[in-house]
Amino acid sequence: MQANTHQFARAIAYVLLAILLFDFQGVIIKFLGDRYPVQQLAGFRNVFGLIPSILVLLLSSEWHARGRRLKIRQWRLGLTRGLFIAMAQYCFYLSITKMELATASTLAYISPVLITLLSIPILRHKVGLWRWVAVIIGFLGVLMIMSPGSAIFTPYSLLPIGAAFGYSLSTVCVRLFDEHNPTALINMYASAGALFGALAIVFATSGYQPVESLHDWGLLVCMGLVGGFAVLALINAYRLARPSSLSPFEYFGIPFAFILGWFFFDEAPFEKLLPGVLFIVGGGMLIAWREHRNRHQSNLNDTE
Repeated sequence: MQANTHQFARAIAYVLLAILLFDFQGVIIKFLGDRYPVQQLAGFRNVFGLIPSILVLLLSSEWHARGRRLKIRQWRLGLTRGLFIAMAQYCFYLSITKMELATASTLAYISPVLITLLSIPILRHKVGLWRWVAVIIGFLGVLMIMSPGSAIFTPYSLLPIGAAFGYSLSTVCVRLFDEHNPTALINMYASAGALFGALAIVFATSGYQPVESLHDWGLLVCMGLVGGFAVLALINAYRLARPSSLSPFEYFGIPFAFILGWFFFDEAPFEKLLPGVLFIVGGGMLIAWREHRNRHQSNLNDTE
């Protein structure tokens, strides 16, 4: 019991670190998004994002003990996750260049609700009445922020939803990998698939835009490193605990994004976010409460 509690605490710490790093990555993308195509930024993100995975893999005693194998049984799944991530990156990166950072981030936090839905067909999880209520509440919050049919509605507000769907797919699929596979190796496969997807989008659309300065190169490297470490932290979290258990802690990313958007870009979209953000967070918290209750009941049954 104590070991499970310690493991869950580690998972929470990984999630909080990941979302903070992701929000800093968003700041860099918003800085660079007016000079470079977002699909090109995604390509650089995945190139430099490989560095943390390679370093962690080289330092992994478990990987060395298993003979430094690079091939995993679910290699197709690993690359497919990368394509999901490439789709999500394109949608989210474009959204934060067209919208306030906090607004785009808040809409993307529908992902805990989507994770719950996707867990049904992919992980064969059962979703009861309370979780369905949470799903409905979360989607109502999204609709409030998007305001479809009103004068403030913009098609760009659909992009964070697409991003959330892609990221949710990749998150749920993490649970399908064999437990003995090192996290860094799983991430390398995803990064390779995401890099391929991003480059395909670049050459099919805008083409390559030369980097203008050493300062921009530094930001691109930093973006990749920050994003790479964030993904490693998130994968570690979701291998330690069920995705629906950790989803409420992701909502700390909303105030993080709001503070960073206000500090760097003088954005304060209170009117757009309220009250929809409360519904999105409320839906996720309801899912977390139900998950906690089910886990507690399961522990009681195990001790009987």
